[in-house]
Amino acid sequence: MLSPLWHIGLALLLDQLVGDPRWLPHPVRLIGALQVRLERYSRRYIGSARGAGLLTVALTLLLTGLAGWLILAGAGWIHPLGHDVAAVLLLYTCFAARDLARHASAVQGALARGDLALARQRVAMIVGRDTAALDEAGVSRAGVESVAESLVDGVTAPLFYALIGGPLGALLYKAVNTGDSMFGYKNEQYRRFGWAAARLDDLANLVPARLTALLIPLAALLLGLHAKASLRILRRDRHCHASPNSGYPEAAVAGALGVQLGGGASYFGTMVSKPTLGDADQPITARHLRQAVHLMLVTSALFVGLGTLVSGAVSVLVG
Repeated sequence: MLSPLWHIGLALLLDQLVGDPRWLPHPVRLIGALQVRLERYSRRYIGSARGAGLLTVALTLLLTGLAGWLILAGAGWIHPLGHDVAAVLLLYTCFAARDLARHASAVQGALARGDLALARQRVAMIVGRDTAALDEAGVSRAGVESVAESLVDGVTAPLFYALIGGPLGALLYKAVNTGDSMFGYKNEQYRRFGWAAARLDDLANLVPARLTALLIPLAALLLGLHAKASLRILRRDRHCHASPNSGYPEAAVAGALGVQLGGGASYFGTMVSKPTLGDADQPITARHLRQAVHLMLVTSALFVGLGTLVSGAVSVLVG
């Protein structure tokens, strides 16, 4: 059998080579469908919205963990190498570096060609805000913010839990993150029901977000970007975000690129005022979106390197 680090390395390589084919029944989509059914049943039998939400989260984690364990055990029972193959494939579905880079690059490419209408359509695929009226700076800002936040959700956090708990650890993290995406809205329908999902996601991202933010200045240094400013803005603006975690990578990215993120944005026709992160030293353009993708990829590589070193050191100490 291969070591857990080999599983992770091969899964990351597979993600870079293949990405996320739309025809593949992705576990995240299956988890989302499961949560829709669980919400229906839990609301029917639990009178408290917060209690129903907590039950939905608990059952999601239980069923996801059980399904992952059965896949790994069943594959290993079929053939000794089956466990390795299943572990790599499960981990591969938890990483989204290539897809994130592809979507952001598609937005940047449309802006570079001067096709603002297409850029608005493409950025709408990766952000939740209204995009129909965004100018080039608005589209670029939305894209950079999405890359900065998704760096944690789509790459470093699942990698962190894969290093700790293998394929099941990464899969359970994706179940937590999907629950927040499905139910973590502060509206009448989900304010109480989604409380457990949102709080658990905040807790799950607590360490990965901060580790990622600390590596972004180093990635900026390697790329010839603003490493010192990245550290300075991280210290100053990391709490300028509604999320207790997202402000960390977004502040570090804003400093590294020398731009200002955050500020006002329209959601479902309503303008929402948000704090800003970074200094408006220069107008944000499509060039910064391309730089954000490079920053995301290098930071991901540094996280892999750090995880490998820590895992190797632990193995030596334990062994």
